[in-house]
Amino acid sequence: MSMTDVKTWALSWEGQELSLPVRQVHTLVVGSGAASLCCAERLHRQGVLDLLIVTDNFRGGTSRNTGSDKQTYYKLADAGMTPDSPYAMAKALSGGGCMHGDIALVEAQNSLNSFYHLISLGVDFPHNPYGGYTGYKTDHDPLTRGVSLGPYTSKAMTEALTAEVVRRGIPLLDHREVLLVLTSDSKAIGVLALNKRHLNDEVYGLEVYLADNTVLGVGGPGGLYETSVYPPMQRGGIGMALEAGAEAVNLTESQFGIASIQFRWNLSGSYQQVLPCYYSTDSQGSDRQYFLSDYFDSMKELCHALFLKGYQWPFDPKKVRNHGSSLIDLLVYIEREVKGRRVFMDFRINPLGSKEDFSLDEQHSEVSDYLKASHVNGDTPLERLRQINEPAISLYKEHGIDLTEEALEIAVCAQHNNGGLAGDLWWESTNIQRLFPIGEVNGSHGVYRPGGSALNSGQVGALRAATRIARSYGLAEMTPESVRGIVLTEAELWMGRIQELLNDSDGPDVFQYRKDFQRRMTRSGGFIRSLKSSQRAEAEARDQLGHFRSQTLLNREQIPFALKNRQLAVAQVFYLKAIRHYLEEGGGSRGSFLVLDESGKESHPLLGSSWSFKDEHPKMNHFLQSLKLGEDWNIDARFTACRDLPSEEFWFETMWKEYRESTLL
Repeated sequence: MSMTDVKTWALSWEGQELSLPVRQVHTLVVGSGAASLCCAERLHRQGVLDLLIVTDNFRGGTSRNTGSDKQTYYKLADAGMTPDSPYAMAKALSGGGCMHGDIALVEAQNSLNSFYHLISLGVDFPHNPYGGYTGYKTDHDPLTRGVSLGPYTSKAMTEALTAEVVRRGIPLLDHREVLLVLTSDSKAIGVLALNKRHLNDEVYGLEVYLADNTVLGVGGPGGLYETSVYPPMQRGGIGMALEAGAEAVNLTESQFGIASIQFRWNLSGSYQQVLPCYYSTDSQGSDRQYFLSDYFDSMKELCHALFLKGYQWPFDPKKVRNHGSSLIDLLVYIEREVKGRRVFMDFRINPLGSKEDFSLDEQHSEVSDYLKASHVNGDTPLERLRQINEPAISLYKEHGIDLTEEALEIAVCAQHNNGGLAGDLWWESTNIQRLFPIGEVNGSHGVYRPGGSALNSGQVGALRAATRIARSYGLAEMTPESVRGIVLTEAELWMGRIQELLNDSDGPDVFQYRKDFQRRMTRSGGFIRSLKSSQRAEAEARDQLGHFRSQTLLNREQIPFALKNRQLAVAQVFYLKAIRHYLEEGGGSRGSFLVLDESGKESHPLLGSSWSFKDEHPKMNHFLQSLKLGEDWNIDARFTACRDLPSEEFWFETMWKEYRESTLL
């Protein structure tokens, strides 16, 4: 597609004929993260040449700007003596509950294809002298399927994929805020977007992108939460598809964990295993309290929990009781959100506050064995971190934080959405044809997932969507005139919304409007939940969405921010509805959230009944929760049984014939 190949449609508005820019391509890719870029180059590789990438910030997003001490990519183990298979990996992927077995098998079966594709593009995963990509055990993984490049695995993937997209000459348009997925007769026909460089045009930068196929790789809903480890520029775009009627699944399921908040980064792995000191202060940084020690019987027990927090980073209600590692998350939350204090992690001093002094020689065997095997014996957490993972220190130095001079302020933050839009075995929306949600916006994951499986899922989904489009939807079918009426009607609706936003208002400014729903989501849709809180929050969210036009804008430059607020407010209504529905149906604590229940299990004797919680309902893990927009903005919610892991055997000659005839697709 040529960048100059732009038509204009006449948009009737207040007695004038305005010019609305319209582009048409065979396949449109929305987003520029690892999944989107992979899908674009996979499409091009399979002969789909009429394609275009549009994105709001090419250098933004989660793939380029996030990681951990050792960011994991999860794949089939093929470099050791312990046998592995796609079926065994699929069982690990789906074993956490609320995941379709056949989708798990697809992710497992295509993991090596996707991994070695990245290798072929130059992603330099470390290998042993024999060329094997030696793995390690990650959370919720019975084998050693994890591999890593260090803190920036996904960034390296994105850089390699970007180079391939550039080499192939695939066109990309930046600074486009996509507002809505356009549909006709339950089929995606493209998107309505806002060109942020043309906000002073007569149509406020509105543009139309028509496409036979729309790939949606807009990432997770980072902009929904007040305490978030998503990069600040990762706000999420699931609301545009939810409003278009796309079905969603498992929106209740997200991951939360301890992270630094000045520079947003997961504090997992080595950061915990070197046994740093936690403390809280008042708002001014005074009145230091070593609050963790009150809840553990000994320094040895406290340090064991800290160490396990490295392996067990996401909050898990199963690991709260009996001085488990997730008790730390709960105590951090109480200090911050209930007591209004600030919480810090300090690598310059060893844990304090217990009746016993810290001693590296007096540790649980699991701690001491690991540290000895890693040749770690430093006197302070910082020295130990330097011995085991010096890049983890350099990472913060690169972002203006010197761990030798200051402590990290921390919170329990939203990190990943396991749920999202519903897709089939080819990552095509289950109820909107030709719409392909890939990456984190696709809700293929269940309650628990192995660490690093999201990166594998994004690459597999990109491959599957590209293959489906190339083999089944390769012909251009859309005629612009057949959808002109639908498109112009939507454009007029959004023109009206923009103009109303620009009218004088005494409502909150765009920043306060966002802070209001972020605060609500962290309090009621974060890792601490209750039925009463979710009911109240959903009602408040619906009211706020209904008043989005009351936002006060200073100028046209704030139009994209205000419209993104609306998109996030739409998403929040869905997420809170999902939580309320799950709790009303009897759901309890699971995955990465705690459901408060004064008559439930005790979190800790010192916390009292107000922090007791409802146990999970195991039978509910065999069902996916589905949501879809209904009439008059009612959201239909239901539970659907998980499909089993496939067990059929294939005969090569029959499968080959079906493949040649494309009946497999």
